[in-house]
Parts: sequence; structure tokens; C-alpha cells
Amino acid sequence: MPYVNVRIIEGATTEQKAEVIAGITDVMVRVLGKNPETTHVVIDEVPLENWGHKGKSVAELRQQPKD
Repeated sequence: MPYVNVRIIEGATTEQKAEVIAGITDVMVRVLGKNPETTHVVIDEVPLENWGHKGKSVAELRQQPKD
């Protein structure tokens, strides 16, 4: 029973998440020969304030002017 956990910054649409789930399931089947009936994909959406990069939250980084 493969279990794949994907963490993304919040904001993806339902359609985008469905495509991610289908795509990851397809990769597990195609590359590793896993059964799609027993493959689980879970998407965790993380608030911008809780995702850090380069020493700052993504919320802070998105407020900075772009070069």
C-alpha cells in the first residue's frame, strides 16, 4: 500500500489537486508497478506564514519587491 504525502503552499484549486493526485498515482503505477487501487496520495496545504525559505516565511517573501 504505497502512501505518498505531498506538501504544498495553500491556494491550489480542487482541479489542480486532482491532477496532482492522478499524476502521482500514474507515476507510482508506471515506474514502480504499484496497484492504483491501493495507492494513497495525501495533499497537505501549508499556510504561507508556516512555510519558510531563505530565512523568511513565504508570506514575507511575496511582499518583497521583485528584482
